[in-house]
Amino acid sequence: MIQAKYISLSLLALFPGALFGQPAATASAPPSFDIADVHKSAHVIRPHMRGGVLRAGRFDVRTATMLDLISYAWTIRAEKLWGGPAWLDFDRFDISAMALANTSPETARLMVRTLLAERFGLKVHEDVKPLQVYVLSGKGGKPGLKEADGSKASGCQTETAKPNDEGVAYSTVKCYGRTMDQVAQDLRNIGFGYLSNPVVNQTGIGGAWDFTLRWASRTSGGVVGSRGISLFEAVDKQLGLKLDAGKVPVPVLAIDSLNETPTPNPPGVSDALPSPPSEFEVAVVKPSNPDSGRPSSRLEHGRLTARNVTLRQLIAAAWDSLPDELLVNAPKFLDTAHYDITAAASVPAPGAEADEDDVRRMLRTLLAERFKLRTHMEDRPVEGYVLAAGKPKMRKADPSNRTECHEGPGPDGNDPRIRNPVLGRLLTCRNITMAQFSQEFPRLAGSYARVDVLDETGLTDAYDFTLSFSNLGQFRGKAAQSAATDNDAASDPSGAVSLPEAVRRQLGIRLELRKHPMQVLVIDHIEEKPGEN
Repeated sequence: MIQAKYISLSLLALFPGALFGQPAATASAPPSFDIADVHKSAHVIRPHMRGGVLRAGRFDVRTATMLDLISYAWTIRAEKLWGGPAWLDFDRFDISAMALANTSPETARLMVRTLLAERFGLKVHEDVKPLQVYVLSGKGGKPGLKEADGSKASGCQTETAKPNDEGVAYSTVKCYGRTMDQVAQDLRNIGFGYLSNPVVNQTGIGGAWDFTLRWASRTSGGVVGSRGISLFEAVDKQLGLKLDAGKVPVPVLAIDSLNETPTPNPPGVSDALPSPPSEFEVAVVKPSNPDSGRPSSRLEHGRLTARNVTLRQLIAAAWDSLPDELLVNAPKFLDTAHYDITAAASVPAPGAEADEDDVRRMLRTLLAERFKLRTHMEDRPVEGYVLAAGKPKMRKADPSNRTECHEGPGPDGNDPRIRNPVLGRLLTCRNITMAQFSQEFPRLAGSYARVDVLDETGLTDAYDFTLSFSNLGQFRGKAAQSAATDNDAASDPSGAVSLPEAVRRQLGIRLELRKHPMQVLVIDHIEEKPGEN
């Protein structure tokens, strides 16, 4: 049971309505899918949860961790999940299931809860635990914080500016009629790159407020040295409030039991599931006009519109953002010929969106039909990063903790990016082996590691560590190329630190560029002129 006496009103504001959005219990059996195929996900370079929408009676989720699945089923942020096994945020699963076509999104979430209980033995309960958060405090009173007069509806609008002459990209948010509890939520929503934990209101300020906040964005790598105003400085100087790391009791969903291996799929489940669509209903492909402008593409309500795009861009999209390094035997016209494409995919209802993996499959079919594309996969040596042996400086992990790597500070709240904003990235990893860390590299540091990273450290222990480095966008001129390709690249004069240098100095191992075998997509045949529409 929740011990309500420990929850302040500001904390309850983090969970509007029933706790975790859980519907009231009923005497009837919980809703469940008619059939479901559950299995471990195949390897992808940059995995993330995809799907999670019921379309025409078929529900698909791909490359989702158990943390993703529980967060989806209970509609809560991942940081509100307490406990669980080490693999909770590392192992990934695919789910394909069937339900009635008119099943609501809320019922689909309940069905996922039932599936997790039946196939993984998941048991949970609600609780209150002390969590690392950011505490919003202070009395306010700066010119940027003005009492709302009610002339505008409550809400926020965010604008992101282009980098200025010094390479700093500023974000601006204009909010109206916001209570301090809402301001805390707003800061959590806009604070990507700065805030990895919830924000809790402890200002004691009542009423509703209007304000404008302007800070240097970390999403573009635009914070350069002391020239950028951090989100923390902006809250202080523009609103007269403080945003500091701290620990407070927070409502959580605690995991009691969970199995890593799901129960076997029912016999014939794959045959019983309807096949996903593989072709667009209609598609028009034609060469672009020379004055078509910059390449662009858009997918909305099942309609794909692409303008002035190359075949290389289309192939990369069809194979899930395939890096150039993994595309082999590409003719020159893949980069020189440009095309316009308008295609329509079926959607379950007007205004609904098509599944992104379905669209990729349809795009592969389109390339095969109109451009006679033929491909195969094979192993070939490709230049990529290798984690190599050294003298580890990392702390051995507590094996009872989850295996995880996330953006932001660890339990101590220490964030070197506040003191030195040019260190635009901070990874906190717990209970992770070097083999697991190498798998996570492209997802965590994609600007450096576009392809798989190989572990050759020989280390088998699991470690806890933080890693602070600079995005490639924070280096200037030739320094950016050096940071990406030089195993022994020195620090930039601005104070930027490359990923290889950070790994060597902070972790005591080496991150080196070498050639090693990887799965590549080999083009066997492709034609420059598309077939007739």
